Parts: sequence; structure tokens; C-alpha cells
Amino acid sequence: MLDLLVCPVSKAPLRPLGVGELAILNRAISAGQVTTVSGAAVATPLAAGLITRDGHVIYPVVDEIPVMLREASIGTIQLEGFPR
Repeated sequence: MLDLLVCPVSKAPLRPLGVGELAILNRAISAGQVTTVSGAAVATPLAAGLITRDGHVIYPVVDEIPVMLREASIGTIQLEGFPR
């Protein structure tokens, strides 16, 4: 099923966030340093996420359902130490 999902904006293929990537993201969320692309603060750490294969955009997965909305996506440029 994952092979069918793409970024709704760029149409880039997606892959699951790795354990290390998720840890970096959640540390930044816990520190209050993460916003969505629409500017909303991300307050709750993620249990899972999907990331574009180019490593630029993360889509949260909530209750095992990918939230594929542009407004809910997280740009990785704001994440210090995030691998690209």
C-alpha cells in the first residue's frame, strides 16, 4: 500500500520515517521547535510518519492513518541535525 502513496504537493514517493529520524523529530517537537508548513505548532510527538524520499517533507501518521494534508506536513529544514 505504501508504494501507492505520494506527496500530494510534489508527487514525490514516500517512505516510513526511520527510528533515528523519528527520534530527532520528536526531540525537536518536545522542545517546542517544530511547526507545520502552515505555521501551526506541533505539540505532540509522533509515533510514526512518512517522509518524501528526497527527505524534505514529513507527513504524520495518527492511529496508523497517514495524514496526507499539506497543512499538516512538516518541513525538515527546521530540524537541526536531520539527515538529508
